[in-house]
Amino acid sequence: MLTVGVDIGGTKIAAGIVDEDGTILERTRWETDPEDLARIDGSIVAAITELRAGFQVGAVGVAAAGFVSPRRDSVMFAPNIAWRDYPLRDRIAESVDLPIVVENDANAAGWAEFRFGAGRDVEHMVMVTIGTGVGGAIIVDGHLLRGAYGVAAEIGHLKMVPNGHYCGCGHEGCWERYASGQALTLAARHRVTTDPEGGRAMQRIAGEGHRIKGPHVARAAMEGDPTALEIFGDLGRWIGMGCASLAAVLDPELIVIGGGVAEAGELFLDAAREGFVDHLSARGHRPEARIELAVLGNDAGIIGAGDLARL
Repeated sequence: MLTVGVDIGGTKIAAGIVDEDGTILERTRWETDPEDLARIDGSIVAAITELRAGFQVGAVGVAAAGFVSPRRDSVMFAPNIAWRDYPLRDRIAESVDLPIVVENDANAAGWAEFRFGAGRDVEHMVMVTIGTGVGGAIIVDGHLLRGAYGVAAEIGHLKMVPNGHYCGCGHEGCWERYASGQALTLAARHRVTTDPEGGRAMQRIAGEGHRIKGPHVARAAMEGDPTALEIFGDLGRWIGMGCASLAAVLDPELIVIGGGVAEAGELFLDAAREGFVDHLSARGHRPEARIELAVLGNDAGIIGAGDLARL
């Protein structure tokens, strides 16, 4: 059965026809506004209508960045879109006569990697998505773990540092404040302020008078700049430390690192693996999970949403 997978971002909707092998046969993209819920609904419907015109489609899966209800029909809360207890499935169903399921976007991406990507040979997997923040998905015995209330795997908000950096969730010391793209950027800006000479390469790439961003740090590191490489090494160690905590609870076979920051994976992956084994409980007396990079990239949300619509 062919499905439509829809991945909703803050400013765009990406959608595609997904076959049973996880291949996207056709795709489309629509711009939208995170504050205009009616426009988001309309763009989703338009994307589905456009795609199904050329295919026999059996169901629709929608990946949404937010807390999705255990019934997989509504978004209880979203940090970057104005959804608050929003009946997303019902709004779409007013114009689309197909079965529709709504899923958290990190869950959808993790499911895609489990079914068709880096995790296709395991039954126990954790996906860590590293972008502006840190999200995740948990697969146990081949099943996606959603939790009692649909909001499991908010792993970015594991407490890592008591009384640490303030997090947008309202608490301090969360993992994502140390292991995310935002953390990388803040560390680089701090370094330029406190050590202008050490930060010279990153500032040159950003341009004088411009604020340093993650891609500038990555480019400097790829050019061999020692300060940028050090910052990525610190990021990797924080990633590995958090993964060790996840392993203590979940004992996965595989931890997959995805998200936008994973595109610079070669700059931090070795450090993440080192941080993982350094903080793993009972090291040397237990099998150790592999840590690998995701392979499906930006298509994971579409593929995962489309495949989950079949379940």
